[in-house]
Amino acid sequence: MAQYQYTGVGRDGGMTSGQLVAGSADEVAQLLRKQRIRVTKIEPIGEKKKVTLPFGLGNRSKVTQEEVAVFTRQFSVMIDAGLPLVQCLDILSKQADNAHLGDVLADIRGEMEGGANLADAMGQHPKVFSELYCNMIAAGEAGGILDIILQRLAQYIEKAVKLKRAVKSASIYPAVIISVACTVVLVILWKVIPTFATLFAGLGAQLPLPTRIVVMASNFVAQFMPLIIASIFIGVFALRRYYKTDSGELVIDKIVLKIPVAGMLLRKIAVARFCRTLGTLVSSGVPILEALGITAETAGNRVVKDAIMATRRSVEGGRSLARPLPFRRWLRR
Repeated sequence: MAQYQYTGVGRDGGMTSGQLVAGSADEVAQLLRKQRIRVTKIEPIGEKKKVTLPFGLGNRSKVTQEEVAVFTRQFSVMIDAGLPLVQCLDILSKQADNAHLGDVLADIRGEMEGGANLADAMGQHPKVFSELYCNMIAAGEAGGILDIILQRLAQYIEKAVKLKRAVKSASIYPAVIISVACTVVLVILWKVIPTFATLFAGLGAQLPLPTRIVVMASNFVAQFMPLIIASIFIGVFALRRYYKTDSGELVIDKIVLKIPVAGMLLRKIAVARFCRTLGTLVSSGVPILEALGITAETAGNRVVKDAIMATRRSVEGGRSLARPLPFRRWLRR
């Protein structure tokens, strides 16, 4: 037996709190339900508090998609084995390697003990469980196939993570090569070329035009190096601020999709993500209009999002799903 501190909403709608002695938190929740108290929080008294390190060291406040996929797979197996939802969440919250994920699952368990359904409880944590995730959970609860929906979710997240890793791996090499090349050229113009320029000036000969251009560029870099570095940082900052605007997001996403080689790759990734997301939602019982809206929000590109929303309006008006989509045109380029 242990002593537990609880917080909840009483019969009159006011907040209430107190302490109870019981064998587990589930037993405390059952006792409070008999008293018509909707529980919001239960925690054992005297539990060892978490140590907060300075500067956020060792305190992970972000839950990765890999961790969500592992949780979803474990949750599916436990539900398929016949365990109650609250008990599953209690076990998984205690076993979570990520402390923040454990806290989120504990909060979801508390919400469910208070009478909320699983989808609504997960919807209170949008940084961990996306709109797509919550809508599929709601469809699974409504259809009584939550274990199957969780399996599909786990597969979807695992494939999305695999695709993201593949794209990242493919882009690392050219990004590193371009960065190193730009750095080397800048250093040569800044430090090496001035030495040769002094040597050429001592010879007194007329230099060819390409050589004079390189020397002029070297002089400019040597004279305005601090300004160039500051301009790079300011440019990156301004570009990020511009991308946060509606017009900026649309313009930049259009340019990204038209990049010679990378643009075609990004268009194919957008098509794959659209097909996988929409297929997962529709097969899980989510209505087609709602599924298209969720798919648009997870597109990751404004141009793709606008195309999907145009398709949604077309379907809403009773027209075809395929005609407004630009994907066939994209793949022919």
